[in-house]
Order: sequence, then structure tokens, then C-alpha cells
Amino acid sequence: MDKRFNDIIRLIKHSQAKALRVVNSELISLYWNIGEYISKKIEFAEWGDSIVLELADYIQKHEPGIKGFSDKNLWRMKQFYETYSANPKLSTLLREISWSHNLAIFSRCKTMEEREFYLKLSQKENYSFRELDRQISSGLFERTMIGNSKLSTALRESNHNISNTFKDSYVFDFLNLSDTHSENELQSGLVSQMKDFILELGRDFLFIGKEFKLQVGNSDFYIDLLFYHRGLQCLVAFELKADKFKPGHLGQLNFYLEALDRDIKKTNENPSIGVLLCKDKDSEVVEYALSRSLSPTMVAEYRTQLPDKKTLQNKLREIFSDKADNSLQGFDK
Repeated sequence: MDKRFNDIIRLIKHSQAKALRVVNSELISLYWNIGEYISKKIEFAEWGDSIVLELADYIQKHEPGIKGFSDKNLWRMKQFYETYSANPKLSTLLREISWSHNLAIFSRCKTMEEREFYLKLSQKENYSFRELDRQISSGLFERTMIGNSKLSTALRESNHNISNTFKDSYVFDFLNLSDTHSENELQSGLVSQMKDFILELGRDFLFIGKEFKLQVGNSDFYIDLLFYHRGLQCLVAFELKADKFKPGHLGQLNFYLEALDRDIKKTNENPSIGVLLCKDKDSEVVEYALSRSLSPTMVAEYRTQLPDKKTLQNKLREIFSDKADNSLQGFDK
């Protein structure tokens, strides 16, 4: 490639991308306006439900070149408008992602909180439709919300803005691991499938290396996986355990974080964070182990198959219910 023309190529691509965003925004606005028009006509009994089929037939008959306005799609536009009409703050986000992305979010998500979560994430992470579909199927919203409540005291009270950064459980369905896999197999699989692993973690995670060497005194130690998080501006150490969580695991991770902060961390970076990733864990044991931990750590589990969304939703409701009960008890006192 002739480097003399690179600037021109960049200008063309930038302009094309900008034009596509404008076209997409205008298309979403059109669908919104059509949905609003149909919704209000039906609400005020000016139109009956059957009119939508008549409208679709009319468009097809008189404007055959206009595609995408079947009765099914027109009903979706009505549902789209009615879903978000009471939430004008989301208006900009809706127009920054494609119609197919919007369809997946408002039709598959159950609450406005969940929809807002995926709208923001789709725009931030620039998900393809396949990636968004996979995240919804894997219960990313529920796992992230649960993960916010499973942090050590030191991590919760740190200066890190960690909201929605870590999860209580990670899904590695792309690894095709056997039930009796080893830690080495888990590590090798994650490194070889790094693109999918980063999608699961979040694109602000930058991979530094596996078996990252730390030299303390006359001894060498190795962190399973080391990342840097752009948003948090800190190193993140992942320790992998292909068995159930044991409180003793935290001692090793705490040692690694101390070594990272003393010898590897740069002066402009924040204190390092540790994630202990286990095949299984007892939540009560984790709570006890983390309650007096002085290091910014968390314990998460990983799954090798997509989780059941209903189970995750029930778990999330239990957490919010417990928090509400605790608040009420404090109020009663």
C-alpha cells in the first residue's frame, strides 16, 4: 500500500462511517414516528387492530419498492415506541445502534433497567448482532448485577469506579472443555480463544500475558493471566482454579497483588485488582473469606455452558430482596 494516500483513505472511511450513522439514526427515527402514529391512532380508537394489516397491504400495493413494512414489522414499530415512550433519556442511545440490535433488546429484555444496560453496552462495545445475542443469552445483565455485590470490602471502598466491570460468574461456552479439565487446559483454552474471552470480560481489558513472572527475593512466582483495564487504569490479575473455592486461595492472590503494586505498577496507575476464578464456590464461604480481606479482590466462578436465565433472574431478585429487607430492618431500629 502506498503510504502517501493513507490520509485520504482514512478520510473516506471516516466519512462513510459517519454517513451510515446518520442514515441509521434517521431510520430509527422513522420507525419511532410510525410506531407513535399507529399507537395513538389505536389508543384513541380511531383505528382498529386490523388497520395495521390493511396499511401493510396498502404500502406493498402502492409502493412496491419500499421494503420492510409488513404488518409484523409495523407492530414491532408500535411496540418499540410504546416500550420507550416514557423514557426519553434513552432516545439518543436508541438511534446509535441498528434496528436489529434494538429489536433484540426491547423484545428479549424484561425490565427497563436491563434494556438500558444492553443499549449502553452495545453502543460502548460496538457489539455485532451475534455478540449482542450471545450476551443476552448468557444473562450478562444478571451476572453483572450480581457481581457488583460480590466484592471484597477493600475493593468496594476503593477509588475504583468498578460498577458493572466484574461479574459473579463468567461463561466460557466457547472452550468446549470436559467436566474434568485441568487448570492448564482452562488457561490454554482462554489464551487461544482470546477474542471470545475479551468479549466475555469486556473490551476495556487488554491482555498482557499468561504465566506472568514476578520475582520476589530469590523466588519466582507466576500469575496465571494478567490484564490491564483501560477504564480503571490498573493491572488485573486472574488466578484460575479448576476446583471449588477455598479460603487459602486468597492468600496467594493477595501476595501477587502486593508484588504487582510494589514492582510492576507505574506511579500513574491505580492499585492492582485480583480476580480468583473458580469452577465452583460456596457464597457463604466466599463472604466470610472476603469480609476481612485488605486487598481489592473478588471471587467469581466460571461455567462452561450457557446458564439458565431464569435461575440468574431469581438469584438477582433474592439479592435485591435481601437488601430491601436489611434496609427496612435498619429503618425499624
